[in-house]
Amino acid sequence: MIPISKKLLLLCQTLMYLQGIAQPPPPERWVKVIVAPDRPDWTYKVGDKVKFNVQVLKSHVPMKDVLIRYEIGPEKMDPTIKQEVVLKAGETTLDGGTMKAPGFLRCTVWTTYEGKEYSAWTTAGFSPEQIQPTVTLPANFEQYWNQAKAENARIPMDPKMTLISERSTENVNVYHVSLQNWRSGARLYGILCVPKKEGKYPAVLKVPGAGIRPYYGDVGLAEQGIITFEIGIHGISVIMPQPNYDDLLSGWNNHYWTNNIHDKDNYFYKRVYLGCVRANDFIASLPQFDGRNLGVMGSSQGGALSIVTAALDPRVTCTAPIHPAMSDMTGYLHGRAGGWPHYLADQSKWTRPSHKDVLETVQYYDVVNFARFVKVPTFSSFGFNDNVCPPTSIYAALNVIRGEKTLMLARESAHWVFPEQQEAQNRWIINQLKK
Repeated sequence: MIPISKKLLLLCQTLMYLQGIAQPPPPERWVKVIVAPDRPDWTYKVGDKVKFNVQVLKSHVPMKDVLIRYEIGPEKMDPTIKQEVVLKAGETTLDGGTMKAPGFLRCTVWTTYEGKEYSAWTTAGFSPEQIQPTVTLPANFEQYWNQAKAENARIPMDPKMTLISERSTENVNVYHVSLQNWRSGARLYGILCVPKKEGKYPAVLKVPGAGIRPYYGDVGLAEQGIITFEIGIHGISVIMPQPNYDDLLSGWNNHYWTNNIHDKDNYFYKRVYLGCVRANDFIASLPQFDGRNLGVMGSSQGGALSIVTAALDPRVTCTAPIHPAMSDMTGYLHGRAGGWPHYLADQSKWTRPSHKDVLETVQYYDVVNFARFVKVPTFSSFGFNDNVCPPTSIYAALNVIRGEKTLMLARESAHWVFPEQQEAQNRWIINQLKK
């Protein structure tokens, strides 16, 4: 039996993990604005008409004579409808129109009560399984990444492991790990959790959401007989106090996702993508690894890295991305939403001739172009209301994956996850790795 102190540690680690992968669910509000499409699955065919049902509640009772303003239009684009209306009985139905091409139509509603503004939005999908990518696949895409991997493989891994006894449990050893990656002297850091019992185990690489933070490892999965290696991407220790990372993010690494974006060979994410493969090199070197079953999982930026790693590394046998970022980032150049970090949303900035190299870089790092080469089983979960990683961009990536796909839609979620999504992701990865 795990001691009480260890149980508390596991709970804290789980909470920290959830905080790291996405925004938390929204808090309860004094006044609730509720917006929903008129079909229970929120899904329509191109050309179908959608209606949006709106309620404004206080103490769960519809408010009378409340003024709302609303906007309707393709997600992340300028609205095509902008109006105000008074709800005599606290509810109404709005005509949302339709879409002429596959995509997502969003209705956002605002109201003000006692000087405070309240809002909500909902998003209807139109033939989402037919959404096609806008990003171009470079002719030498595979050659480029094969060469990058070969160059990285020549760099000695030089693994260093330090046991963290205070985080280890009766059944699991926890280590702070660093590996050489990308160039001589540069390091990749992570937290390794390995079952203590002698034997061979499957493994999962856990890749991070955006930001800079400490990591705690996944002792829970390791307790169930799965080696876990949770990595950071910034080449710094992952066991420092949080204020250290806050200082880094507000200083030299602020907006790291744009670092060297004008140069595909030195762009920040080249180090990251290769680091994910290097992390798998380390897992493969462990004597406890069974040599056969290797998964990768993450959310947002980690969802992107889950797909990228599955494409780059043939050792990966399954991947579980939640609301993957960096997908179809060129969508904005074609009049629709593109993926985080929305490089091309401001077209006046990125489409000038002097910035054509940004477009080239994006093509080599867009998740869609990696998804084209994913053949292993894939689990994904996200919401239609995601305003950080738009569902248009996510479907553009998932629709080109050729392997077996499992999709769990949490339609009303924005860029956060329900506990049920996290539980389903874990169940799926366990079942895949222990078949």
